Amino acid sequence: MTTTVTVQTIYNCSLERAFKTPMLCDVSKVHTGFGVMPRVTHCTEDKSWGKPGESKKVFAAPSLTFKGGESSTDKVIERRENEYWKIEVSDFKAWMLGFSKFVGEWKTSELEENKILIEYTYTMHSDIIWLYPLNWLFTKTFWRIYMKRVLENVRKMAYSNEPYQHN
Repeated sequence: MTTTVTVQTIYNCSLERAFKTPMLCDVSKVHTGFGVMPRVTHCTEDKSWGKPGESKKVFAAPSLTFKGGESSTDKVIERRENEYWKIEVSDFKAWMLGFSKFVGEWKTSELEENKILIEYTYTMHSDIIWLYPLNWLFTKTFWRIYMKRVLENVRKMAYSNEPYQHN
C-alpha cells in the first residue's frame, strides 16, 4: 500500500536557493527531529550526493524508538535542475511501523522573481496489510506535521544563504 501527503508553501528567495537548499545543505539542519522521529546527526558515503543514482548513509540521534546510529540510506532518483528532486529513503535500520521505503519529491515553480512555490510530497510504502490503517493515519497526521517543520527549517536555511555541502 502507498499513502501520499503533499504540503505547499511559498519561499521568497531565488529559485536556486529554493531548489538546492533542502538537498545540498547540511541535512542535520533540515531533519531536526520531532516526536518519535530522531534528529539526523550526519551522513557518510555522500561524496557524490546530489547526482541521480547516488546515495548516502544517514545517521540519527537516539530517541524513544531508535538507539541511535545509522538509520537509513537516501538515494537520488531524479534531479531536474531548479525544478524537481525525487529521492528514496530505504534500508531502514530500525522498525518503521511496517514501512519499506519513503519516496520524497521536492518541486519548485517560479511564480515571479524571488517568489517560489514549493510542493513537497512524500509517498510512504508499506507491506504489512494489518498495519495499513496505522500507516495511513501516521502519514496523514504525524508525517504531514513533520513535513511542515522541514519546510520551515529549509526556509530559514534558504533565507540565510546556508552554504551548500554538495554540488
